[in-house]
Amino acid sequence: MKTHILIFFLVLSIFQLNAQMNDYKVACVAFYNLENLFDTENDTLINDEEFLPDGKRSWTKDRYQEKLDNMAFVISKLGTDVTPFGATIIGVSEIENRKVLEDLVEHSLLVERNYKIVHFDSPDKRGIDVALLYQEKQFQVDSARALTLDLTELGSTRPTRDILYVEGTLDGEKMYFLVNHWPSRGGGEKKTKQYRNAGARLVKSVIDSLTEEDVNSKVFILGDLNDDPSSESVKSILRAKSKKSEVSNGGIFNPMADFYRRGIGSNAYRDAWSLFDQILMTSGLLDKEQQGYFHYKTIIYNKKFLIQKNGKYRGYPFRTFSGSEYIGGYSDHFPVFVYLAKKV
Repeated sequence: MKTHILIFFLVLSIFQLNAQMNDYKVACVAFYNLENLFDTENDTLINDEEFLPDGKRSWTKDRYQEKLDNMAFVISKLGTDVTPFGATIIGVSEIENRKVLEDLVEHSLLVERNYKIVHFDSPDKRGIDVALLYQEKQFQVDSARALTLDLTELGSTRPTRDILYVEGTLDGEKMYFLVNHWPSRGGGEKKTKQYRNAGARLVKSVIDSLTEEDVNSKVFILGDLNDDPSSESVKSILRAKSKKSEVSNGGIFNPMADFYRRGIGSNAYRDAWSLFDQILMTSGLLDKEQQGYFHYKTIIYNKKFLIQKNGKYRGYPFRTFSGSEYIGGYSDHFPVFVYLAKKV
């Protein structure tokens, strides 16, 4: 009986959401950490040996294909409760190269959406990069570049991922996207936070330049920040606010902060939830009375099929590997996305 009631209210809420959006055009902006989407070919320029058929993870063509199937299935579902076209723009991380992205967007579940790719090889030693996928019928890229996050002055000898900067037009409206995968916490959160702080400073400098030129510039910060909404990098350096009413002109709003306050996360470690996967935006996206796109709703896509049901990581995001054991899941991160709306 309880299950039927829950299903009823879920269907009702979706119906009400769709009814509310009848007078608006909707776009979906998403981010997904794809958890080691590697091909099976040896690239001698990076350390990809563990993801080879004879590597320690026995990364065969069958496993690679299953990984593509899983990633394509999840991506195909993002945003479809409101818009049949799904996510217009998707930032992704932990992908090896452009080839795996081409294999992904050409998958039968995604090919009709005609996703295009923005990607640059990063200096990360494992070869994992960030990228942007977009539906060209709605979004056109004007320019893109990789922003190097140089950590040598902080004593790091290990190159990290670039930050991807993409400038374009969404239904004719100027938008900016910064796709991130900041340095990990490997070695300890306190010891490594200076590296993530450096990533935040680089992002903030770009946003300051854009909003100085136009205070209403519409800029998205999306990615796996390896930090929570309460971390110094996000709260103090980006100065992201958790309430729209607190965001000044040119400031940054973090819709993920309320989820984090309620204990809802996108990834888990040692039986504690973190919210590393975030989408933040500048004040230009907050006014609901404007003629252009504004922020409408934020979602952490944590459907039951994405949750591991047993084993060491029970209750966590259903991942590809449990330690070194292949379990054929999706990713150790949940996707996140926002709905944008504008009056028709």
